[in-house]
Amino acid sequence: MYRTAASRAKALKGCLSRYLRSPRYASSSAVATSSSTTPGFASWLTGGSSSSLPSMAIPLTGVILPPSLADYVEPSKLKTTTLPNGLRIASEMSPNPTASIGLYVDCGSMHETPYFRGATHLLERMAFKSTLNRSHLRLVREIEAMGGNTSASASREQMSYTIDALRTYVPEMVEVLIDSVRNPAFLDWEVNEELRNVKAEIGELANNLMGFLLEAVHSAGYSGALANPLYASESAINGLNGDVLEEFVSENYTAPRMVLAASGVEHEELLKVVEPLLSDLPNVTRPAEPKSQYVGGDFRQHTGGEATHFALAFEVPGWDNEKEAETAIVLQMLMGGGGSFSAGGPGKGMHSWLYLRILNEYQQVQSCTAFTSIYNNTGLFGIYGCTSPEHAAEGIKLVADEMKAVAEGKVDQKHLDRAKAATKSAILMNLESQMIASEDIGRQILTYGERKPMDQFLQTVDQLTLKDIADFTSKVIAKPLTLASFGDVLSVPSYDSVTSRFS
Repeated sequence: MYRTAASRAKALKGCLSRYLRSPRYASSSAVATSSSTTPGFASWLTGGSSSSLPSMAIPLTGVILPPSLADYVEPSKLKTTTLPNGLRIASEMSPNPTASIGLYVDCGSMHETPYFRGATHLLERMAFKSTLNRSHLRLVREIEAMGGNTSASASREQMSYTIDALRTYVPEMVEVLIDSVRNPAFLDWEVNEELRNVKAEIGELANNLMGFLLEAVHSAGYSGALANPLYASESAINGLNGDVLEEFVSENYTAPRMVLAASGVEHEELLKVVEPLLSDLPNVTRPAEPKSQYVGGDFRQHTGGEATHFALAFEVPGWDNEKEAETAIVLQMLMGGGGSFSAGGPGKGMHSWLYLRILNEYQQVQSCTAFTSIYNNTGLFGIYGCTSPEHAAEGIKLVADEMKAVAEGKVDQKHLDRAKAATKSAILMNLESQMIASEDIGRQILTYGERKPMDQFLQTVDQLTLKDIADFTSKVIAKPLTLASFGDVLSVPSYDSVTSRFS
């Protein structure tokens, strides 16, 4: 940095010397005349006035200034069209020069039968590979030519494929996106390469201990579709190939289960491009959602080591109960937590309940963080923690006691106001990203059939009271407990003894 600054100073000095140095072939009288009548570059640089330079307050002749932006720009209204085959197209305009377009499918790991186990995980890795119309190289070159960015993600309920670029490339973006989703080639060598990558990813999951325990909480806490792993076992992955993926896509990627959502695109323009490419998708009756039942349970995996990782979780309502789902999010923000060492900047997260009440007071607790996983009809709220093995029982007791303290109404208004403000700011800041905005449109339409107004969400958060938080937490901890532990679990208390702390 300093070297760059020094080089710029030398360049400026050289520029000054060129301006101030006398012309090589000019006469001395000419130089004297020029110097005496008009201030030079150095005079302008040091703040001196010059009659030959116009004031910066005077507009340049012939230059028309664009109108300034208004103090408040009304957000564009969402427009939605349903094609005859049941596929929905939704878009909103924005003043940004870029556009984000996504194709969202009501299909995730919960829709996998034993024959298809692990298919969604592999499909995530196979996104934007070779299609029946393009090689992978050609696809990459086309995306690079428009300066685009692509992503794909698999969850328990939905699959998403997105692309964003300058809005002048909307026709090309749509064509590439739909070709990638509708016409994957599933070439053997590409599938085999991604299978190796998936196996490596599964092997590395144990290094992401919070993610590993979140998977364990689902498998132990649910009976039915939501117990299906998002990361399949290696034995299940071994049964996958291109033919299995093609069969899974043909069964699940049907028009009534798909939404194409865009942010930063005119709706009529989007329809002209999308309709010819998706109107021939089969209109197959949408199957009933696979059943899941929360039952609670206990998961333990002893691997030894110098730490005990644990998670305590309970069922919360899903997005079909909006107020309680949003209450769960505010509760997660209120509980907060983090690691013993603040990550991301000094003081990050130190205002939260778990940080103040556990991490600041008990040095033996290395990490303590609240989490939520909310689905259409159900969800999970829990706390992940990490301690040394000899303090595992104490760490679990502390977490249970703090959840009970919230249920007993020991949270004050200051903590609740901070949690509500943090929740609103997190949502609004995320929606400033067009990719997240288009994803929000697509996923809400898959869940509700429409996009809920943002003002409605903010109003619900604002109306939450201390009594709402206490009553909600009391109802949550009355549900069956799901306890998961990993590492040195020999000192983890029995499931019944932990459950008794919430009674």
